[in-house]
Amino acid sequence: MKVLIVSDTHGRDGKLEEAVKREAPFDMLIHCGDVEGREFYIEALAECPCCIVAGNNDFFSDLPREQEIELAGRKVMVTHGHYYGVSMDMYGLLEEARSRNCQAVMFGHTHRPVAVTRDGILAINPGSLSYPRQEGRKPSYAVLHADRSGEFRVSIEYLNR
Repeated sequence: MKVLIVSDTHGRDGKLEEAVKREAPFDMLIHCGDVEGREFYIEALAECPCCIVAGNNDFFSDLPREQEIELAGRKVMVTHGHYYGVSMDMYGLLEEARSRNCQAVMFGHTHRPVAVTRDGILAINPGSLSYPRQEGRKPSYAVLHADRSGEFRVSIEYLNR
């Protein structure tokens, strides 16, 4: 199973379209929030099942604040992250994922990509395709490959500016 993970596109579709074209085909698209009203467009663009959560800039959205999904038999929490203080550290987010018996958590908000395992929980932030904030400020996203045994391999990918 191949999963495209994006976040913080903020209604700007160009780099998202580029990432989708580059990674197609994939089995699922996960958007970790701040779509700014573009959820129906994103679902149509992906042409596969999507999990999209609301971010702090998704005002008046009917999107869920967070979701728990299953990928290759593993429980995954998807959230934007701002309710868990991810701009400071991941502690609160990891504790919440652990309390829900999740093996992985996907989040956005910081616009900085990360893929790290802490205390047995895989934490993935794909960064931002529209407004990257990490050193070098390259638009980023994540790709997760899950095999039948539930093993996850994740990579952070970058687009040229």
